[in-house]
Amino acid sequence: MKKTGMEKLEAITAKTLIGGIDIAKKVHWARFVDYRGIPIGKAIRFENNKAGFEHIVAETERLRKAHGMDYVLLGMEPTGPYWKALAWRLKGLGLRVVTVNSHHTKQAKSLDDNSPTKNDKKDALVIARLVKDGRYFEPYLPEDVFGELRVSSNTRIALMKRMNGVKNRVMGILDEYFPEFTDVFRKPLKGKASMQILKSCPFPVHILELGVEGLLAEVKKAVKKTVGKKKVSALLEAARDSVGVGYGLESARMQMKMLIEELEFLQKQLEEAEARMKVLLEMTGYAELLLGIDGVGVVSAASFLGEIGDPLRFDSPRQISRMAGYNLVENSSGQSKSGTSISKRGRKQLRALLYRMAMVKNSELKLLYHHLKTRRDNPLKGKQALVVVSKKIITIIYQILKTRKAYEPALVLGAVRKQQLGLAA
Repeated sequence: MKKTGMEKLEAITAKTLIGGIDIAKKVHWARFVDYRGIPIGKAIRFENNKAGFEHIVAETERLRKAHGMDYVLLGMEPTGPYWKALAWRLKGLGLRVVTVNSHHTKQAKSLDDNSPTKNDKKDALVIARLVKDGRYFEPYLPEDVFGELRVSSNTRIALMKRMNGVKNRVMGILDEYFPEFTDVFRKPLKGKASMQILKSCPFPVHILELGVEGLLAEVKKAVKKTVGKKKVSALLEAARDSVGVGYGLESARMQMKMLIEELEFLQKQLEEAEARMKVLLEMTGYAELLLGIDGVGVVSAASFLGEIGDPLRFDSPRQISRMAGYNLVENSSGQSKSGTSISKRGRKQLRALLYRMAMVKNSELKLLYHHLKTRRDNPLKGKQALVVVSKKIITIIYQILKTRKAYEPALVLGAVRKQQLGLAA
């Protein structure tokens, strides 16, 4: 359950020892304050290892007893991956760990001395005082199958980024050495035949050396059914008229071969990652319900759970929307007013996933999207409509999992929406 700012403040009493930890790769710094923000003790330096963790735990306990505190609240910035090991260890020992927004730390550090100077001891104190003011968040470190799903989902995202990078390099080489190749093979990195040609004989000089029969023999190494003499002849014609450069051909050919082999290897790894995601999705117990939603596949369902964890840990779908950064913000001052926009202060990968899910061919969501863009009053732009549809997807998933009822297209659009769309309620 998400706590309000007032609930956070009420939980902090005179018996609460509040700590702020400035996270780094090798060495962390900690400062402690009481419920008024008055420093307790000196800055504590500890290393990012087992001995360091034991030291800060011992110091925390010493300060708690020395000052008659009953409760410990430790805050830190979620800096890269470095905070997770410490947070995991502290939570395992029963200590309460919270996080503060790094943007808040940056803005608050100049309040005491009117200086934006950064040092680890100062930042630790600023973090502690932000926690004291209730300006913190409850971190979520997924466990069990949801932790596995997050790692698998992140693995897939990393593989996709690497593959896109390799594909861009391949296309860059083709644009330089054989730009006409894509006139013959529209999607050169999709088919086995074109991939085989790129691996072995990618440039005009190599293609012309082989001729029709040589090219057909080369293609048969990758596919049982050849692409046909017509396609091969078109490639030869393109090679004869190519305007590609002619320098460094053999080195470029070697580079192309390496890139294609790397792409094939990454594709195998991607298939392995997605197979793992499918197994993990089944383990959640949500697979049948999620895959029953029109347009939701294994990858999108598993990635969604990997991003947010168990959806039922939230009190409402609105909290998930906020996690994605879909809450609306407005900048207004005096007579100057701007339109609203989403905050984008949330999980970027979750928003990207929901955008992709919003663009699938789901009949009900497609109707909603079209209505939002074309309605007479306050029509939305394309991206704005996609945000509304994305939030609708969150609501659909949440309600289906909460009620354990299968997806019913007729229930996607409520009575009001159906009336707006001119459909029978």
